[in-house]
Amino acid sequence: MPVNSFDNYPMSWKPEKKALKRPFYESIAALLEEYIKKGFLAPGTKLPPQRELADFLDLNFTTITRAYKVCEVKGLIYAVTGKGTFVSPSAARSITISKDKITNCIDFGLIASFEVTNQIVTEAIQQVASKHYLDRLLNYNDPTGIPHQKTAGLNWMKSFGIQTDQEHISIVSGAQNALAVSLIALFEPGNRIATDLYTYSNFIELAKMHHIQLVPILGDEFGMLPDELDKQCTQLNIHGIFLMPSCCNPTTVMMSNARKKEIASVIRKHRLLLIEDDIHAFMTAGLISDYEEPMFNSLPEQSVYICGTSKSICSGLRVAYMVYGDTLREKILQAIFNINVKTSSFDAEVITELIISGKAHDIVSRKKQLAQSANDIYSEYFSEKEPNGHPLSFYRWLSIKDHHDGLQIETDLKKHGIRVFHSDRFLSGSTTPNKYLRIALSSTKSLDELKIGLERLKNYLH
Repeated sequence: MPVNSFDNYPMSWKPEKKALKRPFYESIAALLEEYIKKGFLAPGTKLPPQRELADFLDLNFTTITRAYKVCEVKGLIYAVTGKGTFVSPSAARSITISKDKITNCIDFGLIASFEVTNQIVTEAIQQVASKHYLDRLLNYNDPTGIPHQKTAGLNWMKSFGIQTDQEHISIVSGAQNALAVSLIALFEPGNRIATDLYTYSNFIELAKMHHIQLVPILGDEFGMLPDELDKQCTQLNIHGIFLMPSCCNPTTVMMSNARKKEIASVIRKHRLLLIEDDIHAFMTAGLISDYEEPMFNSLPEQSVYICGTSKSICSGLRVAYMVYGDTLREKILQAIFNINVKTSSFDAEVITELIISGKAHDIVSRKKQLAQSANDIYSEYFSEKEPNGHPLSFYRWLSIKDHHDGLQIETDLKKHGIRVFHSDRFLSGSTTPNKYLRIALSSTKSLDELKIGLERLKNYLH
């Protein structure tokens, strides 16, 4: 029997003892998952300390520890050293951001890519379709990319500083695919990866699917704090780190070169594997005076660099370049073969045609103009919210007050004809008192529609 009486003792979770079966740790983990997914334990709820729960259930402390570990690996709960164990913000629902079918609604949710430039892409598709070697683009050969396609990719990435060769680059099916390949190739279930507190929501879901634990690291206007990263690496066995240094999704924060060097030093010290998702590099190089080169160049044997073309060139072709060091090469290639077999050579050829012809740079130039116009319009409606981070971001990070339930805000705004995503979707760890909306600026059919949507949003918030 328990030493203490729990009849009137407040506990956030009291599992039914009669429902437990051997092995007890699996039974406790299953009950906890059920309570969380059914909404009985809200995100951010602090769970009973392990010794307290062991005493309540009259079980061994180790049994509770194993049960909590099972749920932590699944992404249902997370532990904060010295503070306790909490229900994860995204535990009860999927936060994957996708293009759901919406009608009569202005989309500020999914970050599209100013699709008006796709007419240039259409012309390139027609040119590729008429090439004499079209049949070579329709087979299983060259699973990591045809050599001339890789050469085009290398030339494309030279403009923002990537230094590598054909042996260390692969063409994959978009940045999301590259992230999945990286997780499967380099990490095992139960491994820990450090991320920004607010990070790419689909990466959170990918980590959850592969039972990778995310460790949130605090940051400031220059990016992740190196001292915080070092402290967490000292306290926990962290295996990797995920960064979007050119423009973090969703916060738009750009990591300064000084901060990159400080973070790189910590990565070397703790031998972390870096996944560098540089989706906004094309908008940054040559525009920002403080931009020098990707972190990959200083950490080539510990890094995977991902350069997607969905935002820079065309979202629908799903082509990205993965660059990696020699020590990671075999693992990356094996994962690519097992997951993809190969990426469409036809899609890669369209991107290659656009790069070689110079049309890709024309598309980027046009998108920069559209991004500037969209950001200028945003500033007109939210002038008191001075845009921080990347000046040409395809999205903005809007601080809000007096609105605490993320799902309710999203639901309310849909009724007002707007789809947005609340900051809860992007939390990699503990909940915070600060609340935001990520506002996509690149998804409306026109700039006039953007103005209408921002007007509705402003009226709702005020």
